[in-house]
Amino acid sequence: MTMLTDESRVLTRYRFTVDEYMKMAEVGIIAEDERVELIDGDVIEMSPIGNPHEAGTAGTHRLLAPLFIEGRAVLRVQGHVRLDDNNRPEPDIALLKWRDDLYRNQSPVPEDILLLIEVSDSTLASDRNVKLALYARFNIPEVWIENIPERVVEAYTNPVEGQYTESRIYRRGETITPSAFPDISLPVSELI
Repeated sequence: MTMLTDESRVLTRYRFTVDEYMKMAEVGIIAEDERVELIDGDVIEMSPIGNPHEAGTAGTHRLLAPLFIEGRAVLRVQGHVRLDDNNRPEPDIALLKWRDDLYRNQSPVPEDILLLIEVSDSTLASDRNVKLALYARFNIPEVWIENIPERVVEAYTNPVEGQYTESRIYRRGETITPSAFPDISLPVSELI
């Protein structure tokens, strides 16, 4: 618990664990279709998904899906990852190490993650400032932010002490390659 103060009293903030968060969903406190995620113990409401976001996510999935045949990687769209006991974010796309059970019996954890992709329009500030820092803190090796307003892909790699030490912006007309799969090149113009 964290103690906060205002002018008249001390406030106590309760941070939820992933297990408590899942129990809230199980008993109906969080509705099945409610767009929320758990970040640092706080239940955070996610922005509604608009057409540009849906198109960006669908386009990225369309490009990646045929490239990852069985045995190579698991491709998840708008599914969760469990970073620790207080963090269960839902990136738009997750590229995970291959498992025959497709993570049916266990949530993906940081060691399973090859690449996370956030498709960002109205969430750009939050994705850059909150989620990117969260992913770096858990040593996620690579994160892409599909920046819809600027029509670029921001790629972040090499997390060290909670920060990505390498970044590059990819523009239309260029290709981008996932670090875990150097044989794959994706046209940026088709991602955004």
